Amino acid sequence: MENILSVAIGAGIGLIGVLFGSWFTARRQDRMWLREQKLKAGVAFNTAVTQLIDYLRETRLSDDGVGGNELAGRMQEARSALYLLCADDTVDLANALARRVWSSRPSEGRDDRRTEHKETLDLLRRFTHQLRQEIART
Repeated sequence: MENILSVAIGAGIGLIGVLFGSWFTARRQDRMWLREQKLKAGVAFNTAVTQLIDYLRETRLSDDGVGGNELAGRMQEARSALYLLCADDTVDLANALARRVWSSRPSEGRDDRRTEHKETLDLLRRFTHQLRQEIART
């Protein structure tokens, strides 16, 4: 009887270990997948925003052709992924950045454009920093 009890206890402990190991592995894989998806969405958003900033500096919004529309579409697609994957703080910064990029218009004053461009780049840096912190926490 003692042999059956010790075998049952050993089997139970082994089963608990297997279940815990499976749960831990699945949880780790989910976190890695989420981290990878956040990284992809963040890279796509940053790339589209940067390219759109450069595009808008070179042309007026009224002259917006296929290139600007395509970049805006990429930015919106990446932003949609960020909505689904990221925390509110990161999404809020992405929204602010997208609004900022779209509200920037070539102006007559050279100093105004420099200041506006600097503020937009500062917001892009803040977004990137926030996303980097969020990915590190995942």
